[in-house]
Amino acid sequence: MASNEFKVGKATVRLVMGDITEAETDAIVNAANSSLMGGGGVDGAIHRKGGPQILEECKRIRATEWPDGLLTGKAVITTGGNLKAKYVIHTVGPVWRGGNRGEPELLAQAYQKSLRLAVSKGLKTVAFPSISTGAYGYPVEEASLVALKAVKEFLEKEDNLDEVVFVLFSEHALEVYMGKAKDVLACHE
Repeated sequence: MASNEFKVGKATVRLVMGDITEAETDAIVNAANSSLMGGGGVDGAIHRKGGPQILEECKRIRATEWPDGLLTGKAVITTGGNLKAKYVIHTVGPVWRGGNRGEPELLAQAYQKSLRLAVSKGLKTVAFPSISTGAYGYPVEEASLVALKAVKEFLEKEDNLDEVVFVLFSEHALEVYMGKAKDVLACHE
């Protein structure tokens, strides 16, 4: 197993640096805002590359299931449009307000609800960005620990996924995630 791969239950957790819009997984996860109408960062990149189909489905979801916007920690799924991934799972991570306003629980929920949705659709591979660490200001050191623990907990109970990939945008984020993964996930090898 490569040094950036960790076995958790039946699944492999892989950490890579790159552009999530290029991920060749069944689904990629979008760190969306509650409006689901696209935005900056990962959200904007996914909408731009995926094309108008994604926005159309988001508008339908807003009109029916989430008229007031998607709640923090929840997840919904749309087509992947023009992306390599067939689906986009949109989740809203928490805005960092110091860490004692439920941010870790909400962030963990965003990862776990996204994974639950993937499994419910019969998907086998999912790629995540580092949710909430961009415009929402969640420190990557804390966020990586929450993310890896949430994914580990999910995969220990659920054996329907083959691979979870963390696609990190910077060398710094990858280094932080690798360091935390050695602590959180390495005991499974």
